[in-house]
Amino acid sequence: MKRNRSFSLLFFLSLLVIIFVTFSIVSVEARKTNIKKKLHKRHKGGHTQGSHSPCPVPTPQGSTFDVLSFGAKGNGVSDDSEAFLAAWNGACKVAGATVKIPAQLKFLIKPVTLQGPCISDLTLQIDGTLLAPPEASTWPKSSLFQWINFKWVRNFTIKGSGTVDGQGYNWWSSSEFYDIQKSYSKHIPGMKPTAIRFYSSNFVTVRDIRIINSPLCHLKFDNSKGIKVNNITISSPENSPNTDGIHLQNTQDVEIQRSIISTGDDCVSIQTGCSNIHVHHINCGPGHGISLGGLGKDKSAACVSDITVEDISMKNTLYGARIKTWQGGIGMVKNVTFSRIQVYDVMYPIMIDQYYCDKQICKNHTSTVVISGVKFDQIHGTYGMQPVHLACSNSIPCTDVDLTDIQLSPSPKYRGLQQAVCWNSYGKSQGPFLPSSIDYCLRSGGGLIKRIARSHDKVCY
Repeated sequence: MKRNRSFSLLFFLSLLVIIFVTFSIVSVEARKTNIKKKLHKRHKGGHTQGSHSPCPVPTPQGSTFDVLSFGAKGNGVSDDSEAFLAAWNGACKVAGATVKIPAQLKFLIKPVTLQGPCISDLTLQIDGTLLAPPEASTWPKSSLFQWINFKWVRNFTIKGSGTVDGQGYNWWSSSEFYDIQKSYSKHIPGMKPTAIRFYSSNFVTVRDIRIINSPLCHLKFDNSKGIKVNNITISSPENSPNTDGIHLQNTQDVEIQRSIISTGDDCVSIQTGCSNIHVHHINCGPGHGISLGGLGKDKSAACVSDITVEDISMKNTLYGARIKTWQGGIGMVKNVTFSRIQVYDVMYPIMIDQYYCDKQICKNHTSTVVISGVKFDQIHGTYGMQPVHLACSNSIPCTDVDLTDIQLSPSPKYRGLQQAVCWNSYGKSQGPFLPSSIDYCLRSGGGLIKRIARSHDKVCY
């Protein structure tokens, strides 16, 4: 009997030992698992139990970076600049990514620089509305050159059904009365920002969007190449001064097509350093038409070549196809073609002005930006003041200017001059012409002048 009791007691003690050892092993493993979970949370930026709840980290859906996921409100009042920048910085690191501005919302954006280089094929999808700060006096003085600045981007696309609104009304009114009412303008700087600017950026496409009411230029490219602009709409009121539609400077290999541009200044402005530019199928007006220049301001060098402007409709513009240079400049404009342009009530449909001056009096100079190899072909429609105005330099006249098939009738709305006005321009004419005075506009010959002009070519090429 004692023996059985001893055996039972031994069995019970052994069972307790087994249960204790098993429980200890399970507890140790549980503690290890818990420690691993805590370390994993810390590694991901999380918090252990008992701490505050973590802030949500924005995660893109696939390769789409929606600004709403980065804290944007989209109410048109809250400042969404930081969210915009955060979405850009995230997308910039992902191949084929898209920054999304969603539809039916308005995003107030302060002046920002969206900087590359980014991984290839980045897209900014604008389906909603981007709003600039409405009060000119609130802009920081360090951000007066542009509102949305793209810098060093490559293989980049802006597209969408949305609008970029520069809200420039306050800027225009201040400049309009600046000299008369200085007290009104004392808090408003003289410089005005461009709405969208690309600096040193290559292979950029802008399509489908609307850009409206910029304080200055609506869309500007400088020091860039490989630019495509397609099917965009640009507009600002006629009383918005200096609001170019598209402004090109030191930019090569550009195609601008199938767009509607209505501004207070040039629909397209082509400045020094531009070459291989193709502008076609544009509805332009009101505004100042399509211009090369002003070139050579303050005795600077200006070089423009290989420009084709064709299949254009211009309505109620001040100028049509225009080249303008300042006296005193150097350099050359060559190989320019304006072709198949329909004008409706355009004041000066065809113009070369080598005496350009934006003041009442400008000082005379003998040096000039040379103009050679310019063709005006199939320019038809109605004019308000003068059908053709070619005012070339006294020192170096324009050479190789061709006028072909020019058919321009005075508009019944105006009492314009019937005669073409031409000065020191050499080239050839090929009719039919209306008015007939165009046939006597150009001088023949000019071989010596061409040789002098070629000597100026060395400045640029």
